[in-house]
Amino acid sequence: MAQAALRPTVRGPTFIRLLARLAEVDVAASGQSLPDRLGQWLDWKHALSLAAALDGRPVAPTVDAPAPEDLHGQCKRAREVLATAIKDDPLLAARASAPAEPDYAAFRQLCLARQRTMQATVGRLRGTLRDALAQASPDMARLAEVDAVMEAALTPREHALLAQVTELLGRRFERLRAAGQASTPWLDGFRRDMQSVLLAELDLRFQPVDALLAALRTP
Repeated sequence: MAQAALRPTVRGPTFIRLLARLAEVDVAASGQSLPDRLGQWLDWKHALSLAAALDGRPVAPTVDAPAPEDLHGQCKRAREVLATAIKDDPLLAARASAPAEPDYAAFRQLCLARQRTMQATVGRLRGTLRDALAQASPDMARLAEVDAVMEAALTPREHALLAQVTELLGRRFERLRAAGQASTPWLDGFRRDMQSVLLAELDLRFQPVDALLAALRTP
């Protein structure tokens, strides 16, 4: 307990802080700037595509863009559906019935399913918002092109990193089971941990959606 109390506070998004707490590790701040890190993540093809999007001549919109309020409502409803599915999942309910020998396999499948749904929903919303940006103004159309390039470039890396969440939760499950044996309290604690992680991941995945919505509201 004394060592845990002395562990320095991890800074960053809630998702990162939660993972660091569950993994019981210290996460040092990166000494690299964002441009430097992006330079490592983008290969030359993506770099050329990004340069073309930034330097290209914007095309004037041909039709009226959808109202930002309508798009905001669409994104809000989609986010609420995803959050409700996580909060109300029977497997994550407190004091839910559990087998005599709890196993992580069902929780792993649930985590993967929720991640796939989040990824598909966010991808669809980003496409819808990019279409709206392309119709809003030439500058907004350029932003839509940049976002499309960044999504194509960073999604594989994002997918690989977030796939590790299931493994981290699995190690958390085993530690709690070893400490608490086959008792309900430790399993309820794990359920709360997993629910918190999935909700924090949802917030993280929606950051590009929130940014595109904010751009659409820009006068």
